[in-house]
Amino acid sequence: MTIAEAREKCKVAVAKMPRDILVISIIVLASSASFGLGYLAGLDARSGQGSGPLLESSATAPGTVGQVAASKGGTKYYFPSCTGANAISDANKVWFVSADAAEAAGYTRAANCTNN
Repeated sequence: MTIAEAREKCKVAVAKMPRDILVISIIVLASSASFGLGYLAGLDARSGQGSGPLLESSATAPGTVGQVAASKGGTKYYFPSCTGANAISDANKVWFVSADAAEAAGYTRAANCTNN
């Protein structure tokens, strides 16, 4: 079967199909594809494979979510061993996978935080 023959068969099948069924089929296929892509994006975000920083503000122990922490409203980032990281409330704490990720998000290293 050639592509032209397949196209003609599809045209005939679509022409015979009631319009309502065609519209409903398109809606079901589009919504299923959207759901599947959203689900896959959520899996990537939860596993940390996304390209952005890990934005976790849960009350976990320092160092278990990322390598550096920053405040949502601040401009500096801290390593978990720095006292500045402990001064940030858990509700405002943002974790990044690395210092490079924090700098890419616009944060700079705190001057009094030099240990890794």
